[in-house]
Amino acid sequence: MQDAKEEVRARLAIEDVVGEYMELKRAGRNFKGLSPFSGEKTPSFFVSPEKNIWHDFSSNKGGDVFSFVMEVEGMDFRQALEHLARKANVDLSLHQNAQARGIAAKKKRLREANEAAAHFYQHSMLSNAHALEYVFKKRAINRETATAFRLGYAPEGGDALVKYLVKKGFSRQELKDAGLTNRFGGDLFKGRMMVPLMDASGDVIGFTARIIRDDPNAPKYLNTPATLLYDKSWHVFGFSQAKDAIRRHDYAVVVEGNLDVVSSWQAGVQQVVATAGTAMTLHHLKALGRMTGNIRLSFDGDKAGIAATERAIPIAQEAGVSLTIISLPDSAKDPDELIQQSVAAWQAAIDNAEPVVDWILRQYQSRHDVASAAGKREFTTAALNVTKVLKDPVEQEHYLQKIAKISHTTLETLRTKMTAETGVKKTYKKVVHQTETNDEQLYTHHDSLLALGLAEPRAHELFADVDAALFASEERQAVAEYLRTTEVVAQDTPQELQKYDEYVKILLLKADARYAGWTDTDKFHEAARLLRRIKDEHKKQQKQTLTEQLRDAESMGDDAKVRELMQAIQTLNKEIHS
Repeated sequence: MQDAKEEVRARLAIEDVVGEYMELKRAGRNFKGLSPFSGEKTPSFFVSPEKNIWHDFSSNKGGDVFSFVMEVEGMDFRQALEHLARKANVDLSLHQNAQARGIAAKKKRLREANEAAAHFYQHSMLSNAHALEYVFKKRAINRETATAFRLGYAPEGGDALVKYLVKKGFSRQELKDAGLTNRFGGDLFKGRMMVPLMDASGDVIGFTARIIRDDPNAPKYLNTPATLLYDKSWHVFGFSQAKDAIRRHDYAVVVEGNLDVVSSWQAGVQQVVATAGTAMTLHHLKALGRMTGNIRLSFDGDKAGIAATERAIPIAQEAGVSLTIISLPDSAKDPDELIQQSVAAWQAAIDNAEPVVDWILRQYQSRHDVASAAGKREFTTAALNVTKVLKDPVEQEHYLQKIAKISHTTLETLRTKMTAETGVKKTYKKVVHQTETNDEQLYTHHDSLLALGLAEPRAHELFADVDAALFASEERQAVAEYLRTTEVVAQDTPQELQKYDEYVKILLLKADARYAGWTDTDKFHEAARLLRRIKDEHKKQQKQTLTEQLRDAESMGDDAKVRELMQAIQTLNKEIHS
């Protein structure tokens, strides 16, 4: 795939790809604009056509055209490669083995068949009065929304779509593989409003169909079966339409019904998607997790909804996202109905989303009489089943205390019950807590110093006696070591640093974008200031280590060691404040 990646990169100008998502203005040899990842007012996002790289100063993120698409589209690398390959008109199958090429060719034909079917359904709706009345009057969907979601209509005829697609050159086997025909070879969808299922790029991969006539014997909804393109355990409905809003609001709302998504989008609350019913999977949450760590579920509060919510908790922990639950007022059975009543009420329900475990405990509390022994037993059994899957011991302790308070039970009793029901004595491991802070932002000053070192000749002398170990990460240490042993100003990635090519290019872009207008003297003084800061931070870490050793020496009564450590700490204090 490396050859395919390079061919795609060579055919696409990075500024053109980035420019599809944000306004870029020329800034010398580079382009700059407002970061799409933050609400900044001053442009700090730079693109270098020369280096084929981008860097966002506000988040300290950067990379090539593939990493940019992965960030803005919420795609993994393979999806980004396929997306950009289509844009560059690169046939990825030419870079794969024979079997893979065959599958790629088949997928391409299935995409084309689904795309043609979507056009057919759209035109069919425009020529059918009954369908137009259902979509625009009964469902109150406007034309902008119908266009955005490419809504259509499958006519009542038995094989109208099949005849149309066969004339377009598709074989009946291809139509079957695309999930468009029934077991008799006729149209699968008849007399239904058609809602295309799209992938993250907006390509049609299947359909969900809502019946519009009164027929008690027909299912209300009919979906495309599993195909090479469509797998309900991976697909997130409305993702391509919701991506910008999810990124902007930093949360995604997950509802049960596809038409709930359509209604919410039309009402202006567009950070909303749906899964297939309530079957939330790890793939769904990972796809959303690439856009935001905050997921708000709007599932029914019935038994099935509670069960689905419970199943989502360990999945969310594995995906590394935070779950909250949206509760609708009693006046509405689903988001669509609430939106028809009041868009403000729907937004308020979203804003008041409740932490998932709190919501589940409240549901169980309302269903059991915790004043009775039987009710306490049933409530605590259900509540502990949820609590025991929590990975963080502090969070688990918090909810054990809450369960104890609700059930008027001691913590000791609850722990005994939880251990007995799991059949294994509970042990606790040290948990490394992940913070919300982007780790790369902690080392922005490291990157700034290294960028100055690469670009400013006078800054090289500062690195002569610098220990590369002062810098965080292997790539930073490699650049620091290079600067310590050379006096050459880098215009491109030096041969010695080819292993870290992308990182070095980001540093060079950073130097060009941030320090291009500075005088040599100002750049030297800034580099000296940054180096002092990094050295001070290192000395403070050393001081902390020595202080801990001092406590140990004092507790052991080792006076000689205490004096030695106190002297070392005093020396560090003078150096830090000098």
